[in-house]
Amino acid sequence: MNAQIVTSDLDPADAIFDFEHPPGTPWTHEIKRGQFFRIVDLEGNQAVDTLFYNARDIQERYSLLHTMLAQENLYLGVGTKIMSSEGRPMLTIVADTCGRHDTVGGGACSSESNTIRYSLEKRFMHSCRDNFMLAIADHPSGLTKRDIVSNINFFMNVPMTPAGRLTYEDGISGPGKYIELRAEMDILVLISNCPQLNNPANGYNPTPVRYLVWDATANTVGAA
Repeated sequence: MNAQIVTSDLDPADAIFDFEHPPGTPWTHEIKRGQFFRIVDLEGNQAVDTLFYNARDIQERYSLLHTMLAQENLYLGVGTKIMSSEGRPMLTIVADTCGRHDTVGGGACSSESNTIRYSLEKRFMHSCRDNFMLAIADHPSGLTKRDIVSNINFFMNVPMTPAGRLTYEDGISGPGKYIELRAEMDILVLISNCPQLNNPANGYNPTPVRYLVWDATANTVGAA
């Protein structure tokens, strides 16, 4: 997939919500249908593990399979529709200045995957799975661990080789790079700002990210 770089005309000064998310921690928020949601990689090469749910029915959630089938591509980019487990569009990517985001490279890191990929000594390191569980522990939505499905890894670079193998590579993101999505339904966002220290996903140094939301009345015009 050749990355399509498209910028947005939305002004951060006009955002109705603006939040800086510390590294290694969880975050949840509701995005209304028609609103625009931007994720900004503030310092570069920070993996942002993300799940989306229908805010009115949490049993409908992001589906890796439906998303790949709908676009006939492994990678996410401008024009991609993030599809639900019911085969319905949840969000549409409308701008992207990074050009590479992963949805098949292993989902969220966990104590088990840290052990298998690295060493037994890494088992107790904080993980995205831990963050997801902490976020939903007392969440009013009623989410449980059974609702934590395979997630999107925004800004993470996991290319597929000609032999069909996935490799974890240095990120191609940089300070200020962002991805922007338009919500096609009311969305509950669940994010782990990844604490991973053991592979290039975060440049071995987890950093903060920024979230901005604009109302549905905002206009966005892309420029390649």
